[in-house]
Amino acid sequence: MTGSELIVAPCALNPMMARLAEDAGFKAVYMSGGSLGWYKCVTEANITLPEMVQIAVDTRAVCKLPIILDAGGGWGDPMHVHRTIALAEAAGFSAIEIEDQLLPRRVEHHIGIDNLIDTDLMVAKVKEAIAARTDPNFVIIARTNTRRVHGLDDALRRGEAFHRAGADMLFIYTRDAEEMRLVGERLPTPLMTFAPPDGFSTFALSRADMFKLGYRVAASSGSSFAALYKAVRQSMECLAQDRMDPFLGPGGAEAEMKRAHQTTRLAQMLEVERRTLKGR
Repeated sequence: MTGSELIVAPCALNPMMARLAEDAGFKAVYMSGGSLGWYKCVTEANITLPEMVQIAVDTRAVCKLPIILDAGGGWGDPMHVHRTIALAEAAGFSAIEIEDQLLPRRVEHHIGIDNLIDTDLMVAKVKEAIAARTDPNFVIIARTNTRRVHGLDDALRRGEAFHRAGADMLFIYTRDAEEMRLVGERLPTPLMTFAPPDGFSTFALSRADMFKLGYRVAASSGSSFAALYKAVRQSMECLAQDRMDPFLGPGGAEAEMKRAHQTTRLAQMLEVERRTLKGR
């Protein structure tokens, strides 16, 4: 997570999405618990660590981009975090984001109501996450959502405590540009945040601005899932109603299937098959 520019990590929930991110030139991807919860129709509160580990194994088999794991509350107390870190490292994640959410998770988080643990317990989780890792390059990201509960000042105090506990990166949840600026001015780098839902083209802070403020990662937590949802919903509705899907257009389905073959690297597989099975 080092370099001279902000790393924007799009949401990837499966190997295909990760490959598309890689082909588009991204340097990392983000496995969003929130989007995975919608994808599975259960919400983030019901997503388990083994589910995310299996996705990571499948993804790493075909795409070598670093994967940031949105681990929510870390699936337990400080003792349980040891198992969380062990599985995350074994699955090939490059970083893990742990936040100060109360466990078990509650679905009202998705309507802006957060239930948080106290700072001391979160600090203990951060310390145990660091103690549990075996790969010194595995990045521990400590996140707080207290901005929506107790305000930005409390979020900054928690961020300072997480930094003292040894977190490699801090994530103060806010989507407000001026608050992001204040966070960058008050807290030590490196910082993580969410990328604007509509991208940086219309946002008050540019990627360069964010980097100067100490941000090193901006995860796009849901935009790619939203695009997937809209495209599939529209396709289903058009097929059911005997209408042409305006998104694909005439011949679009076959054309996109051929592009999916390219993303899957079908040509390379065919080459191996023909070379090794010729004459059999």
